Amino acid sequence: MTVETAAEPVLELEGIQRTYLTGEVEVSALSDVNLRVERGEYVSIVGPSGSGKSTLLNILGLLDRPTGGSYRFEGVEVAGLDENTRTAIRGRRIGFVFQAFHLLSHRSVAENVGLSMLYTGVPAKERDERAREALAAVGLGHRADFTPTRLSGGERQRVAIARAIVAEPAVLLADEPTGNLDSKTSAAILELFDELRAGGLTIVMITHDNSVAARADRSVRIRDGRLTELGAGAHAAEQLEAGA
Repeated sequence: MTVETAAEPVLELEGIQRTYLTGEVEVSALSDVNLRVERGEYVSIVGPSGSGKSTLLNILGLLDRPTGGSYRFEGVEVAGLDENTRTAIRGRRIGFVFQAFHLLSHRSVAENVGLSMLYTGVPAKERDERAREALAAVGLGHRADFTPTRLSGGERQRVAIARAIVAEPAVLLADEPTGNLDSKTSAAILELFDELRAGGLTIVMITHDNSVAARADRSVRIRDGRLTELGAGAHAAEQLEAGA
């Protein structure tokens, strides 16, 4: 492991390739992908279905390996690490939020959040305390002892976010986190991401929605497995609107 420095990015991809064999045909899902995400940065990766978003997310989250290129996570080259080490990094340093909530209906909200720390060596009492703190951070401290079945869709997504941040990860990877929510609830969830970003959390959001992507500090478009930087602020919004 390398020594962490203030200037070291959380994620750095260089020349990433991902190919699959379909029968005897080689299909390229990602081609020469370069991406650097700094600590505390909020980056959106926007693109349509089939553009390579899911493949890129799986590589960023150590759920898949590239077939070529370099991926450094907190300064460590992770592409070639053994699976146990990759699993440990994923469990301790990466938080995930998906379109589906993936909550256990027979467990309390606090238990759902705490279960993400089950194999990290954190004692049960501390898991419960930290779970309740994370729920309070997303505005659901008063629902800690409810079961997910008693919550609205927006509240369930907040529980999923609390579960993702409870271990204080280096980065939060969000895959279409508003995809199952109505517009009002989506706006509230996006405001929560803004608050988490303001608190210093590094966020990478995958989305097909230009309006969601525009909330980030910086936007990147993925198309046919290739990334194009769209920049930040008003310029990025213009590029998103233009479909660049």
